Amino acid sequence: MNQIESSKYNMILGALPRDTYNRLLPYLEWVQLAYGEVIYESGREVPYAYFPTTSIVSKVYLFEDGASSELALVGSEGFVGLGLFMGGGTLPHQAIVSRPGGSYRLRRQRFLQAFNCHSGNGDNQILFQLLLRFTQAMITQIGQNAVCNRHHSIYQQLSRWLLLNLDRQSSNELILTQEHIAHKLGVRRESITKAVGQLQQKGLISCHRGHLSVTNRSGLEDQVCECYKVVKAEFDRLLPVSTDIAADQYNLRNKTLIPQAMRL
Repeated sequence: MNQIESSKYNMILGALPRDTYNRLLPYLEWVQLAYGEVIYESGREVPYAYFPTTSIVSKVYLFEDGASSELALVGSEGFVGLGLFMGGGTLPHQAIVSRPGGSYRLRRQRFLQAFNCHSGNGDNQILFQLLLRFTQAMITQIGQNAVCNRHHSIYQQLSRWLLLNLDRQSSNELILTQEHIAHKLGVRRESITKAVGQLQQKGLISCHRGHLSVTNRSGLEDQVCECYKVVKAEFDRLLPVSTDIAADQYNLRNKTLIPQAMRL
């Protein structure tokens, strides 16, 4: 699979009109993101906008005492760089790669030029609208995460977090530790151990040496609180996927990807 084909796994790039995409293509830099890599730091200017394909980026707030809590996840459905898009330049949290993989990135100035809807170009306005829709979906995710952390059990929070991650990758397996999950959710490791044990007893997940596999996704969806469904419904409503991209995503999950010509 070459770079042009792989770009179709980012929903925003895949939804662009052909002319807009072709104008961006020479400036889209393909990069491999490593686990734990910090894309941008709190309070620092964001140099690139990232469009993940197979990677997942976690937006994390770091407390003064060293604790942390995850605000949101971004995968192939969106982009990382809200500080650029909204005009504020910097953000009070950092963006960390939570699942290694591929991503496109676009330099700050090129990104700002690309969605300038005042140029009179209708294609630019389409990109602008896509970024606005994704921003609204992200606001929903961040807000619903806050609601969930306040009102629902750690068992439910863990179920929600696992499903949000699965929605952004092609495998049912997560490479992580219980301590990692505890840091992301901002809770004690002992609480995560108990919740993981409950999910295992119900036959919904299996764990082995830093690997967690969801063995019964439909069963896990039955356990999760309403917060997951609210977030998923909003992403599905605001970010529709074209037929070509949906087919590619299906083939990727089933490991039968057949490269085909770009049809954007």
